[in-house]
Amino acid sequence: MKRSEPVMETNWGTLIKEIGRGAHGARDLGEEDAYRMFAAMLDGCVPELELGGIMIALRIKGESVDELRGFQRAAAERIERLAAPAGAARPVVLPSYNGARRQPNLLPLLALLLARAGCPVLIHGVLDDFGRVTSAAILHELGIEPSRSAAQAEAALAAGRVAFLADELLAPGLARLLALRKRLGVRGSAHTLAKLLDPFAGRGLPVVSVTHPDYLVRMREYFAATGNDALLMRGSEGEPYANPRRQPQIELLRGGKSTVLVEQGESDASVLSTAIDAATTAQWIRQALAGKQPVPEPLVQQLACCCYGAGRAGDFNQALTLARELVRPGAGALMQ
Repeated sequence: MKRSEPVMETNWGTLIKEIGRGAHGARDLGEEDAYRMFAAMLDGCVPELELGGIMIALRIKGESVDELRGFQRAAAERIERLAAPAGAARPVVLPSYNGARRQPNLLPLLALLLARAGCPVLIHGVLDDFGRVTSAAILHELGIEPSRSAAQAEAALAAGRVAFLADELLAPGLARLLALRKRLGVRGSAHTLAKLLDPFAGRGLPVVSVTHPDYLVRMREYFAATGNDALLMRGSEGEPYANPRRQPQIELLRGGKSTVLVEQGESDASVLSTAIDAATTAQWIRQALAGKQPVPEPLVQQLACCCYGAGRAGDFNQALTLARELVRPGAGALMQ
């Protein structure tokens, strides 16, 4: 597609005309125009009617790589920055913006296993997701509350604990856009951008999950263009943990190149609870951490990928050995 000519921030009708002609007739914005538009959206400078039009237009058209780069620049300038704790391992960044509605949300289990492995872990996301079971709710049942400031999150990470930052604290402007889902009925570019955030300014390792296969291609192209590091995979109901019932492909994106660490495959998840509420899920996670429930193999594989990508292990085989050691019965004594 051809890029549109530069647009004025106040000429929202012209901009919507460019991006709002459907999946085949719309034009992509250049990176600078995308940056200016998303900056205005984050800063609350777009009138309500036009804002809704832009968000639906992008939902239908889909974001180009240049648009994602512009959006990411605007978002990165407006998020709360965190200092990475001292140590060899990079912080693993887990964006939690979907929640669970069909199966238990095991993102907190992955986070706690990573902390057990000695990896700093930051979860950021929503506190409520319109009836879905959020990671925040499960963490609450596990005695882990959202950090009240960046400094408190940094202290938790330095102490080897899992930190959770609500979206409204991490990125207030983005949180306002995310909240519009309740009125618009669908997710959009704000949810895509939330998954790309790295509060550690490139020091962290975001785990980027997608729902639709087309977004695997788009995210791969985006990271090839930026050279940023991440783990990329199909998520579980949009959450960045491996589906216990089907092993997703997991690839490491580093320096503009993609390396597949784990191939897609089947898995047995018969040990999972049939209930998905926060209290039941938290209790199952406690049992898994204590070795009384087996950790599903896809999560063991993902744990190894995170440990390798974060620099906790020198190669993937070493990381997989570490992951298996961390989930064996009796390893709970190492828990934070």
